[in-house]
Amino acid sequence: MSHVITRSILAITALFALSSAAIADHHGNKEAMSGDIVDVAVSAGQFNTLAAALEAAGLVDTLKGDGPFTVFAPTDAAFAKLPAGTIDSLLKPENKDQLIAILTYHVVPGNVMAADVVDLSSATTVNGADVAIKMDGSNVLVDNATIVKTDIGASNGVIHVIDTVMLPK
Repeated sequence: MSHVITRSILAITALFALSSAAIADHHGNKEAMSGDIVDVAVSAGQFNTLAAALEAAGLVDTLKGDGPFTVFAPTDAAFAKLPAGTIDSLLKPENKDQLIAILTYHVVPGNVMAADVVDLSSATTVNGADVAIKMDGSNVLVDNATIVKTDIGASNGVIHVIDTVMLPK
């Protein structure tokens, strides 16, 4: 597994061709999706704040790159849990480095599927910090966030939907 979490993000430059993938939530429901990580997230309609943050941080092209990436994607509702004014502050150009640190804390190099996540106690993120991973009953927690939907396939990786924005320590 170490080769998955130690891949270098520096090799990401070209756009990956669109392909179809399956989505399975924790109840086993499936639907077809296609596109890269960014396209899939945008088309889901519940990641508008994440998309705006990726744009402000200049990370859209990176997450449209070859990958593979595993993204723990906070929903708009997760961003809404942050203290008032936090999002507006983070989206300001002068806070770009802090925004990049937070967003890259949600990305693990490689394709880490739900079956892999439950066997891990931590994973190294693109920003270099580790996120803690643990089981809490039937739920998987990544730091303080609960994974609410898993294995959303994209042409360049996988998305796991989380209910809380994770903040690097």
